[in-house]
Amino acid sequence: MSLQIEQFFDDVLALPFDDHTVVGNSYYATPQPGSPLRLRIDFAPTIRHGEYDGLRLRVIHPDQGVIDTAILPFADHGTFARRDAARDLTAGRDGHGVLRDWHSTRSGEPPWKGAEGTGLRRAITQYARIWFPDTPAPAPARPATARAALPKPATAAGGAVRTR
Repeated sequence: MSLQIEQFFDDVLALPFDDHTVVGNSYYATPQPGSPLRLRIDFAPTIRHGEYDGLRLRVIHPDQGVIDTAILPFADHGTFARRDAARDLTAGRDGHGVLRDWHSTRSGEPPWKGAEGTGLRRAITQYARIWFPDTPAPAPARPATARAALPKPATAAGGAVRTR
């Protein structure tokens, strides 16, 4: 993947985990000091090469492996709502709520340009608090110029974590 993953996690998500690192295409965090559990976050691929429709979160134990997995769809958390509204992309249309990395090398801009990370950050923090009760509260949203109102998610849980 040609994404600058560290830039996505630092600039878009601004997660509250002090002890974290990016290795390859994955973000690893130790949300609770002294715990053997780790949080791994990477992009959830669609059936198309270079296309991602959300983030995949995994809780990993060094001896037991993956303990839990959750998928956070971009569409459910308003990540690309402004971009899609500007392009007149609605649910069910090609390109809605996805990140594609094959155009980024030509344009020079990251494929997540214009992404809003507040909904994802909130969901990641909620998920982390289940496994790591001492997880700090998410950082406040960065003020944006002329921020558009995000549409309400169509889910009954208001964009809650969906596990697989």
